[in-house]
Amino acid sequence: MGGAGVVDIAGGLGWQPGFGNTVAFRTRGELLLFDTGSPLGAAQLHANVRAWSRDPLTTAFYSHGHIDHVFGLGPFDAEPGARVQVVAHEAVRDRFDRYRLTNGYNAVINQRQFQAPDLTWPTGYRDPDVTFRDALTVTRGELTFELFHAKGETDDAAVAWVPEHRLLLPGDLFIWLTPNCGNPQKVQRYPREWAHALRRMAALGAEVMIPSHGAPVFGAGRIHQALTETAEWLESIVEQTLAMMNDGARLDAIVQAVRPPAHLADRVYLQAKYDEPEFIVRNLWRLYGGWYDGNPARLKPAPDADVARAVADLAGGAAAVADAARRAADGGDLRLAAHLAEMAVQADPQSAALHAVRAEVYAARAAAEPSLMARGVYTWSAAESRRAAGEDADGRGPAARLLT
Repeated sequence: MGGAGVVDIAGGLGWQPGFGNTVAFRTRGELLLFDTGSPLGAAQLHANVRAWSRDPLTTAFYSHGHIDHVFGLGPFDAEPGARVQVVAHEAVRDRFDRYRLTNGYNAVINQRQFQAPDLTWPTGYRDPDVTFRDALTVTRGELTFELFHAKGETDDAAVAWVPEHRLLLPGDLFIWLTPNCGNPQKVQRYPREWAHALRRMAALGAEVMIPSHGAPVFGAGRIHQALTETAEWLESIVEQTLAMMNDGARLDAIVQAVRPPAHLADRVYLQAKYDEPEFIVRNLWRLYGGWYDGNPARLKPAPDADVARAVADLAGGAAAVADAARRAADGGDLRLAAHLAEMAVQADPQSAALHAVRAEVYAARAAAEPSLMARGVYTWSAAESRRAAGEDADGRGPAARLLT
């Protein structure tokens, strides 16, 4: 959470930037918040907001249930006489139930995605007090919050329109990057519904938009352009994917063929630095086609290790497969190199030399990838093999460790 404090956007409207932003409102002696930040930033958020307003916090809205948006209320709830009412979509409670059910899994995937080996996943959540299904209007002081449900990154999103400020609060439906709707380690996303929500938001004519990640956007024209072009970008991927699915193509062929619109490639808010188009294609397949990818060998496959040993035998040993992985990497084909390095280690998982090759290949993949999601998986995999090869996760061997 940023230590600079709440930034005044307009009279009674403030923006607290952070990993997850918080939007603050003062209205007739009341304080209201839209999103409440992460567990790590709760104390700083409280201090910053209290420096901006001493009014009692009466209402907090969750844009959705991700933990970087719902964990800042503890210090406010602890204030003497606090009576904070939390408003959210009804599916937020279901999300919290799922988080409790899959606590260990969520810890592992976020450790890997964000390279945070000590990360733990919370088990206690501040449930909403008021929920809605399709739409809800909340009036506080002189402000009106017109909420409507949308599917996109999540199934529990609440978009807010505050007409008095001509303000749109899209939550994570606009994040200054390509939409996060393909994440390979997370639950289902909804690209088609996301595009619909973007066009619905664009029609509101907002003059200020404050997303829950990234800086505010000012000016009706800029906001309309950003929302409609993001919708167009998503719609293109959806339409291409569904067309090939309807023609009977396999998932592999679709992943290789689908590309986002070239004329939008230079847009700063459509850069694939977090999620990626090919992940969105896979997510669409999961949504509309299930888990079978069209390759009958993978319907009821042999164990990966059995396939790897068979390939190694054909190649003359696991070391030969690892050598092929190195040659592929040296030739610039990192995708093929990863397959071969993975097979080599699966064929002989105790070999430090093979793990060293695997670490090299995945380190090269991580260095070449633009998206955080891909880098996270590949960096984690390289570290696994470095440790298996007797090195530190950063690549230092036993001799290097003795010198420190």
